[in-house]
Amino acid sequence: NKALAMQKENHEAGNKFIGYVAMAKQLTGWRTGPDTPWLKDAPCHPLQHALKGLERAYKNFFEKRTDFPSFKRKGCGDTFRYPDPKQIKLDEANSRIFLPKLGWLRYR
Repeated sequence: NKALAMQKENHEAGNKFIGYVAMAKQLTGWRTGPDTPWLKDAPCHPLQHALKGLERAYKNFFEKRTDFPSFKRKGCGDTFRYPDPKQIKLDEANSRIFLPKLGWLRYR
């Protein structure tokens, strides 16, 4: 949502779209900043993929394939992606999955 707010302010000011690389540099500052200390607890790869998803949403909007990206509420369709399958361990016998920084989680 913070990246979307930044993109929206930039768009309303008439400036050019901020690309993924520039946003990823901002993400580093957000992870170490005092306003968002919880971002340090989250793995960086899913956060980077969220920024890639935002960039894709903006490109789809500018190519008139969809509406303007909207803010997301916590708990409504929450998803995340890990790009490296080598980091994930699956224990089907006990219905568990291991995710970096999160540890073993039960699934059903």
